[in-house]
Amino acid sequence: MSNWPMSLERLRQTVGLWTFTHESVTPERSGEVAAEIESLGFAALWIPEAWGRESFTSASLLLADTSTLTIATGIANIWARDAVSAASASRTLNAAYQDRFILGLGVSHRPLVERLRGHDYVSPLTAMREYLTAMDKAPMFAPEGAHPYARVIAALGPKMLELGATLADGVHPYLVTPEHVAIARAAVGDKFVGVEQAVVLGQSREEFLARAHSHLENYTGLDNYRNSWRRFGFDDEDFVRGGSERLCDAMVVHGDEGDVMAAVSEHRDAGADHVCLQVLTDATGTPPLDEWRRLGPVVNRR
Repeated sequence: MSNWPMSLERLRQTVGLWTFTHESVTPERSGEVAAEIESLGFAALWIPEAWGRESFTSASLLLADTSTLTIATGIANIWARDAVSAASASRTLNAAYQDRFILGLGVSHRPLVERLRGHDYVSPLTAMREYLTAMDKAPMFAPEGAHPYARVIAALGPKMLELGATLADGVHPYLVTPEHVAIARAAVGDKFVGVEQAVVLGQSREEFLARAHSHLENYTGLDNYRNSWRRFGFDDEDFVRGGSERLCDAMVVHGDEGDVMAAVSEHRDAGADHVCLQVLTDATGTPPLDEWRRLGPVVNRR
């Protein structure tokens, strides 16, 4: 048995979902999306924070309508709130909902930090280190003030991976290959590694590429991902808007349920403790219920 926080221990060798589609429905109905995911047997729901709902508020809505599903932020932006607020909210959510909340933190990207939030995107590594340190010092004079919580960080480069090993409970790599997962595992030792994997279930090669290009359109313009991909042999030719065909094949799994689970196995063999699947459809923003329902029984057999 590891000394992981309970919310992470529950996710060992499990499969979850990564989605923002719960934000396509009104707040009071967003929990219905989480309840469906729970009923299908997925272990966790990972939610982002960008132009939509504030992540802790959204997580509370999803936790309230579920009883076993873990809700994780993938990721909460460190420039969206101070370290004291993040620590206090994490303790409250875990105390209220049976340790089913995981705080995934990230430095986000320059456009989201500077244009959207009005902060200076300087020294993100230092900012993350100082943020985590401040969380550890944050007081909370409420009944749950000493309640434990799990936190993982979005980490691509070696220095951020080192922070995941020393100041966090692990890492949440996004848009990476199993090769990157192996490096992350070596970097964080016995800490948690929970990786995101985009998938297109079924469909023709043409439709797969259309969905993959659409998915990668914004990411190919972000320096953090470009730098990460360069470490694994990709170059400027792959970073055309929407990505090259080679990048699409590397970042997005295409096939049937067996192909998706084979990709999950590759990540596990490389060292992942948990894999969260992001299902890509032609109706961006709408919960892909049909695809989730196809994958649920397969996930439950593994």
